[in-house]
Amino acid sequence: MKSYMKLLVVLMPVAVLAGCSSPKVAQKPAPVEDRSAPVATPSTAMPSAPATPGVEVLAAPDKGNFAGEELVDPLKDATGLLAKKTIYFEYDSSEINDEGRAIVEAHAANLIKNPNLTVTLEGHGDERGSREYNLALGENRAKAAQQLMQLKGVPAKQLEVVSFGEERPADMGHGDDAWAKNRRVELIYK
Repeated sequence: MKSYMKLLVVLMPVAVLAGCSSPKVAQKPAPVEDRSAPVATPSTAMPSAPATPGVEVLAAPDKGNFAGEELVDPLKDATGLLAKKTIYFEYDSSEINDEGRAIVEAHAANLIKNPNLTVTLEGHGDERGSREYNLALGENRAKAAQQLMQLKGVPAKQLEVVSFGEERPADMGHGDDAWAKNRRVELIYK
């Protein structure tokens, strides 16, 4: 029995390595297409640039991208998901709905692209329930957003969770509309 186990221990890595190798396939080189640009004309070339046959030299725009448009900070672009920095929740729930999930995932992708950024996830609740209950619910909401971001690959060092419970309402009213605005997580970039 011991010799059988030893043989199994020796053959297992060999079988794994054999399964990982792939056969060599001869590949033909990809065809090359000639895409040389037309010769620059005096109206389009920069006057001080030396003329090189087949190369057109254009002046770069002063601002923005190469299409001549203004660059927009994705966090301030009112039409993008990154402009939305508030996730709303149902009554007595810390479950992120589909709209909130899209917002959290967009911010997660932004944080992955920008490892120098950090975000504080501020959890809030409405005025119903005890102070302690609302603090715990706000924390659970913020942690739900944190967990989703971490599942998407955001390092924990970029995220901070804080709960304010009912202490910082977005709407001072005392009805369903006000309460719906107060059940939230706000993403605060540092």
